Amino acid sequence: MALGLIVAAVAARGQTKGEGETRFEAGLAHLREGRIELALEELKAAVKADPKSPYFQKGLGVAWGRMADRCRDEKCRERALKEAVAAARKALDLNQFYVDARNDLGTALIRSGKREEGRKELLAAFGDPTNPAPALTARNLGQSYFEERNYGEALNWFQTSVARDKAYTDGWLGIADALFAQNRLEEAIRQLDAALQALPDDLAILGALGEAYYRAGRFSDARPRLQTVAAKDPVGAAGRRAAELLKKFPAQ
Repeated sequence: MALGLIVAAVAARGQTKGEGETRFEAGLAHLREGRIELALEELKAAVKADPKSPYFQKGLGVAWGRMADRCRDEKCRERALKEAVAAARKALDLNQFYVDARNDLGTALIRSGKREEGRKELLAAFGDPTNPAPALTARNLGQSYFEERNYGEALNWFQTSVARDKAYTDGWLGIADALFAQNRLEEAIRQLDAALQALPDDLAILGALGEAYYRAGRFSDARPRLQTVAAKDPVGAAGRRAAELLKKFPAQ
């Protein structure tokens, strides 16, 4: 979602491409394909070519956030998140109304341990009527509370996320996670049933529903759903989780 918003913003400018935009587009292509180091190289070059572009700064911040996910040690992760925060701040310095960059800043701050400061930025972004992705902002707020085991507040924000966009998978999954954490399994099942009605082909939601049935001991309901996910998504996260759960089923 974040990459699409950047591309749309740059395309809307309708300008002839210079070196900065060429390097920027190359960086985004690398990001889509998971080539983070190459993406950083191109996006740094784009920023060097045009240091006053908030879009280039945002793209660089997104890349640093992805790098933090790749880091194998805390020092690497801290540096990457520090750079992500700096790039998002620079994007906002260049355009104080760039609400999507504020989303990035809030998320990077939370990830770097500055949780209240990060939530303040996310709340400001959520309240901005120009926010292009309020469901994402609400989900990120919910996740920040979930990580602190404040499941009630997390649930409120996940529900807000779904209220803003019923087609947003992560909002529905957040609701289920918050309900799982409170051992409210039947409620989780009802919510995931509703999610599946909104998104009937979503394997992540189908897998989560199968897991909810499994946790509730309703194995005959869980098995076919998990089998479907494992078969259709054998290498994806949802499929791997489904396969793992299927191994734990009691013998028939």
